Amino acid sequence: MARKLTRPRLEAAGVACVLALLTSPRARRRHRFALQSASHMLRLPRASDYGAWHKLRTESRDFLQPWEPVWSAEEMTRNSFRKRIERVNLEFDAGSSIQLFIFQKDPERLIGGITIGLIRRGVAQMCMLGYWMGEQYAGKGHMFAALQLVIRYIFDELRLHRIEAACIPTNMRSASLLQKAGFRKEGYLHKYLRINGQWQDHQLFALIKEEDVRKGN
Repeated sequence: MARKLTRPRLEAAGVACVLALLTSPRARRRHRFALQSASHMLRLPRASDYGAWHKLRTESRDFLQPWEPVWSAEEMTRNSFRKRIERVNLEFDAGSSIQLFIFQKDPERLIGGITIGLIRRGVAQMCMLGYWMGEQYAGKGHMFAALQLVIRYIFDELRLHRIEAACIPTNMRSASLLQKAGFRKEGYLHKYLRINGQWQDHQLFALIKEEDVRKGN
């Protein structure tokens, strides 16, 4: 006769499963990965981030929606967040994308996110950036600080040659941020992405390694 699993046994099995996952080299690498400065930390999202992420995104929905794809009905559910983390981990392991949460230090709090996406090797050696910031933290220098960490990692560690980013022409704040970080406006992309339910034109910005003006580059 099969033994019925009690709640304590189920919880113990769950802990054992988590510990087993963390013993794999890939899981340990994901858990250790972080980009840090004295004031900010960028790391991969974890299941334990769901509450803070849900609160920040929900409170910032009206602020973020004009610049993002339409949120699905399941967008904010715990199950959707779990699937998101699974996808993030797979893409990180494959080296195709690195999706990071941005944390302000002291006290530590989630304030936004930034993605090093569409990583291409071969003759291209480039990637595309995407980012978002919670409404109450926008315009306070946090994304600029995160960009500095990401740019350094892309050029010095990933050893890519070119970073691209695109924004809707009316998103003046994003365009100013990119230009402040050293990006140059290169062109205009007609009906480039479906944002907020409509195909939207975008301005294309780029930064190449030879033009990176970070101190000590």
